[in-house]
Amino acid sequence: MDETAAQLGVSVTPVREALLTLRGEGMVDAVPHRGYAVAALSRKDVEDIFALQSHLAVELAKAAAARITPEQADALAELNDALRNATSPDQVIWAEFEFHRLLNHVADRPKLAWFLLQAVRYTPHQLFAEDASWIVPTTETHDKLIAALRAGDIAEVIAQTEVQFIDGARRLIEYLDRTGMWSQD
Repeated sequence: MDETAAQLGVSVTPVREALLTLRGEGMVDAVPHRGYAVAALSRKDVEDIFALQSHLAVELAKAAAARITPEQADALAELNDALRNATSPDQVIWAEFEFHRLLNHVADRPKLAWFLLQAVRYTPHQLFAEDASWIVPTTETHDKLIAALRAGDIAEVIAQTEVQFIDGARRLIEYLDRTGMWSQD
């Protein structure tokens, strides 16, 4: 901790507090007589995280379908166009975040949206933003989702929301397979 604090130009106290917070969130493990280590991650962990995200997002999308106005659907379409036309990873991340932020705002379920935000905050958004093969299927899924929201087609809203998380989990698992960054499953 001393070395980390020195590198950051802070005292040991905020480093210790940060590590305790990360430990409480399951992101690091305390290792006796050694300090802290990044917590192991398994395929099942990734599947579970994306399943939780999907469940929360489906509930928000269903709520949004009951409340969305034509103007809000138009705004979602504009954000999806911004995603489709993004030329940098930062633009991709911004457009994707704003699309889902607006959808969650339309849902008017702030606690549920807060839980989803907590569940997605460790998602490697940069990984998806830099994957050229991700944008086309994502914007096509968004187009179908917007159409379903406009039509009030709840079954299609659910299907298009779920497919985003199925695809995200698949892409992340494939990436982690390639990097060899798995704990024992």
